[in-house]
Amino acid sequence: MVRRTVLILLGAVVGAVAVNAVVAAVAVGAGASASYGPLQPPVYAVFTALGVVGGWFGWRAVQRRSARPRATLRVLVPVVTLVSFVPDLALLGLRFIPDTDAAGVVALMVMHLVVVAFAVPAYLVATPVPAGSPQPAH
Repeated sequence: MVRRTVLILLGAVVGAVAVNAVVAAVAVGAGASASYGPLQPPVYAVFTALGVVGGWFGWRAVQRRSARPRATLRVLVPVVTLVSFVPDLALLGLRFIPDTDAAGVVALMVMHLVVVAFAVPAYLVATPVPAGSPQPAH
């Protein structure tokens, strides 16, 4: 079971990193600085992996502790996704990373959506949510 879960999560990370590479390239093509740190492969690859793995632990915690995990995840997934945009918006306003601009920040926000789009289906395959309440949002 553990090996299967690790392989599923690894697949989600690899897929999300590949799509995030395209997002980064499109952002640079749209005017984001090619030297913008968060759009560099080592940076977004690590943060993508952390997002998938961190989300997994949250997913499992909800499954274990909630009386209605599907209903909880149906609300929690979109809320956490929206909250994940807060640092990006702060970055846009405060520009505490050199070369920050709107194209780069929008790319980071899209990358968050990519992580969710790969992670949630992977979580559902790795550990289906028990029946009895609505399916979580994807």
